[in-house]
Amino acid sequence: MGLTNQSTGLSALREASDIQKVSPDDIVIALAGNPNTGKSTVFNSLTGLNQHTGNWTGKTVATAQGSYKYEGKNFILVDLPGTYSLLSNSVEEEVARDFICFGNPHATVVVTDATCLERNLNLVLQILEMTDKVVVCVNLMDEANRKKIRIDLDQLSQLLGVPVVGTNARSGKGLKELMDAVYKVALEQAVTKPIKVKYSNGIEKSVQSLDFQISSLMQNKMNSRWLALKLLDNDAAILNSINRHLGFDLAEKINYSSEPAASIWPSSDSVADSAALRDEIVTSIVALAEDICSKAVKFENENYNELDKRIDNVLTSKAFGIPIMIALLGVVFWITIEGANIPSDIIAKFLFWIEARLTDIFILYGLPDWLHGALVLGMYRTLAWVVSVMLPPMAIFFPLFTLLEDLGYLPRVAFNLDNYFKKACAHGKQALTMCMGFGCNAAGVIGCRIIDSPRERLIAIITNFLVPCNGRFPTLIAITSIFIAGAASSHLQSFIATLTITGVIVLGVLATLIASKILSKTILKGVPSSFTLELPPYRKPQFGRILVRSIFDRTIFVLGRAVAVAAPAGLVIWIFANIYIGNASILDHCASFLQPFAYLLGLDGYILMAFILGLPANEIVMPIVIMSYMSTGSMLELESLDALRDLLISHGWNWLTAISVMLFCLMHFPCATTLLTIRKETQSWKWTFASFLVPTIAGILVCFIFAQTVRLLGLV
Repeated sequence: MGLTNQSTGLSALREASDIQKVSPDDIVIALAGNPNTGKSTVFNSLTGLNQHTGNWTGKTVATAQGSYKYEGKNFILVDLPGTYSLLSNSVEEEVARDFICFGNPHATVVVTDATCLERNLNLVLQILEMTDKVVVCVNLMDEANRKKIRIDLDQLSQLLGVPVVGTNARSGKGLKELMDAVYKVALEQAVTKPIKVKYSNGIEKSVQSLDFQISSLMQNKMNSRWLALKLLDNDAAILNSINRHLGFDLAEKINYSSEPAASIWPSSDSVADSAALRDEIVTSIVALAEDICSKAVKFENENYNELDKRIDNVLTSKAFGIPIMIALLGVVFWITIEGANIPSDIIAKFLFWIEARLTDIFILYGLPDWLHGALVLGMYRTLAWVVSVMLPPMAIFFPLFTLLEDLGYLPRVAFNLDNYFKKACAHGKQALTMCMGFGCNAAGVIGCRIIDSPRERLIAIITNFLVPCNGRFPTLIAITSIFIAGAASSHLQSFIATLTITGVIVLGVLATLIASKILSKTILKGVPSSFTLELPPYRKPQFGRILVRSIFDRTIFVLGRAVAVAAPAGLVIWIFANIYIGNASILDHCASFLQPFAYLLGLDGYILMAFILGLPANEIVMPIVIMSYMSTGSMLELESLDALRDLLISHGWNWLTAISVMLFCLMHFPCATTLLTIRKETQSWKWTFASFLVPTIAGILVCFIFAQTVRLLGLV
């Protein structure tokens, strides 16, 4: 089968990725680069709010596309997965390579880091072998200047044979020049003559032999020299991609026995020969990158990275890395706990003032009590509790989390925990998604997109709820303050509560590692994927950008999903508490039915029922417990911890009940917001159910073992 109009051009483009064009005249630009080069910042700065995300056709790899206008033209920018090379060692590399080859972009922008340009040039040189329509973006020029790294962009452009533009994407500097260079390359107003890597004589002769055959077969639809290298490299993936995208079986057309190609072609059963050939190819690329950098980059201070190294020697050391991480986590939680009290109280008073006005309206118009109960005491009051309890902690935690991310500390967290997750057959980046789960598990599930391996991404999603989110903090804090910190003096209570919550979190991390190990040995068997972690330089945070990203991208997004499920949940809770069968409400009947099972877990029927009814939002678990004990028919909160202590103790609570509730609060089914997010991210009800089941089984087992051990030893 030959190449046809149906197997190339726009049809191949659509197959590679669902490009959403406004008109046929739109210009498609591929955005490539190593991780941690600021590629996403370049993408966001150019496209602004004109973005949409999805998955690559037939892949689990996320894609982002955006658009921008320049010189009257509409440009579609396709953000390719960040990769260190295009040797097709992973799904991400295959996706990036296939889009450049078969997506027919009008130009490819390769984003590099000015502070480590030599390493980034390896990818640049590989892409230059594939296409000549390339613009190199040297980002983070401000960091390079701060470290006294001088880059001669004109010299670099001459050496590479393509336009080179220096940028600082975070401040927008150089982006206009970048758009101008892309415009000229895409519309062929600029002539490019990319440098070609020179290999050993044996490889070059073999490439020429295969190039002659390929060029006539491919009809100039692909770079025949690069394709010859891939064939010499015994790259079966590129042959599969050609067959899939172009409907052309190149392997059947090539004469591998022709000289001199046959003299270097690795035998199919010789892994060593193939590896040696690839090593020689990679070595030649690395040597050329070093040569180019030696001519275009000057280091005024050879020890420019010394301060970062000294800091990393402490923050990533075996002795201090984990303790400092736990201490920082404790500080973040202490600030969140202390800082959320006052704004939470203000928001609650305002929202309940509105409730009082709504009640006045119902009385004024003589509306029935049941309607007032269902809409105001049920739906609105639940909504008010969720907003007043969730919003302040998220508004504090997410900016603090984003601050650590902007400083460059979070990759160090992944580095410190990578070995532990690797032993659990999971991915080191799961540490980052787990940290995001502290703020909100739904946000942590979304963050799992950064994990490349589909298997390890599923492990991270399923186990994300084993660390507590801010919705569970009110319950944990209240119980800790009453039964653990309550006996201490007043000035030590916040410290003891923070220490206890930090201990609960460490327990959650251990549970995450254990569950990840079990999943990787059972329903998600597999070998841990390779994880190349590049520690970015420490950077001065941009507080304006931090606030925007944390408030709008995370806080408002998560709060919106919680609100969507809180109001209907309030109606269900009110119905359970106010519809009577005989002399007891539905809530009482359910609690009585659950009592024997709950007792085995160290709980009671009302507590277990509160967790079940709290499925829409974990914030409402404790108010439901209070409502159940006081038989009020609507949720309420007591005015002081002393009043709450008296209520709980009068209903049989002791230290066993308190710790069992904390353990079950740590490990039970995800809230509805998180479950909806899991369904959206996995596109599977099966994995959503697994995410429901895994933490719930863990919570039941842990609580059962703890409660029965305590009772067996006669400690209560």
